[in-house]
Amino acid sequence: MRRYPLLVLFLLALAAIIAALPARAADATPLAVGTVAPNFTLPSQDNAPVSLSSFKGKWVVLYFYPKDKTSGCTIEAHNFQRDQAKYDAANAAVLGVSLDTPDSHKSFCTQENLTFKLLADPAHKVVDTYGVPVNDHMGMKYASRWTYLIAPNGHIAKVWTKVDVNAHSDEVLAAIAAAK
Repeated sequence: MRRYPLLVLFLLALAAIIAALPARAADATPLAVGTVAPNFTLPSQDNAPVSLSSFKGKWVVLYFYPKDKTSGCTIEAHNFQRDQAKYDAANAAVLGVSLDTPDSHKSFCTQENLTFKLLADPAHKVVDTYGVPVNDHMGMKYASRWTYLIAPNGHIAKVWTKVDVNAHSDEVLAAIAAAK
């Protein structure tokens, strides 16, 4: 005897749709502008440790991104790479951070000709320290797309929690110019 077959099918379909949606981490609060940026050390794409403290006296663009080799992340990285000479002229370093491994970063940098440092944070220690939400999509964890601009004195100068990958590098360069 078939009772409520459409309702059962509907509920199964609804459950499948909900399960496929990305689960967002709870809304996080970024570190406040003006506070000292927490120091950290993470491995880069060449497995060498990179510490924030080694950039004292320089602007640091600390950008968090979801995943190597994805469309939005590739566009964002290409734009930072395109503007690398402008960052150099502004005495600024670009550091990308994701939950990917150094090997993943190495492959991404090689494939996309990226010369700035990508830092591996698979345990999301720095991601958590900087308050960046970690999302989970079907068991795959990834960091949200946030950027911190750190002034040469080590203080946070600006934070972006909503990023348009197409215009972000231009926004960051404008913020550095406006702060000088």
